[in-house]
Amino acid sequence: MEIRFLSTDDAALISDFYLRNEEHLRRWEPRREEGYHSIDAWTLRLHEREKELVEGKSAHFIYFNPQEGDIVAICSLTNIVRGPFMGCNMGYAVSKTYQGRGLMKKLCVHVIGYAFSELHLNRVMANYMPSNQRSEALLGHLGFVKEGLARRFLKINGNWEDHVLTSLVNPNKT
Repeated sequence: MEIRFLSTDDAALISDFYLRNEEHLRRWEPRREEGYHSIDAWTLRLHEREKELVEGKSAHFIYFNPQEGDIVAICSLTNIVRGPFMGCNMGYAVSKTYQGRGLMKKLCVHVIGYAFSELHLNRVMANYMPSNQRSEALLGHLGFVKEGLARRFLKINGNWEDHVLTSLVNPNKT
């Protein structure tokens, strides 16, 4: 298994990941228009994400299983802000096939290490819906601290959903 940046060359892989996991992820994702997860649509988005990586605005990672030729999980750092804030948001998803094996945690540890060591960020924030017990447990194991509840925070699967706000602060920043 390998962890690496997501690239434009991965358009077919990421399209397959979302199409295979559509039902599994539906409860936690915004509604998407038809064709959103097509290879062509992903090629365009991945091209933009590669530019954002170079510009330091986002970083998108995949945990790839070369033996099976599929994506195990994804994890992204988005909304990277510099200056006095030095923080970002972290989002993630794991394939239903690989759920419950500790692989998502391994990917998140790698991504958080990148955020703190390579990007020199002070804060990584991750939010989850109160009903998402797996995300709550994952973030707890990673050391994220609950900071509050945002009511009607994101429109997920057609409904405005509350989210628990959490963060992890870089232990090496002063």
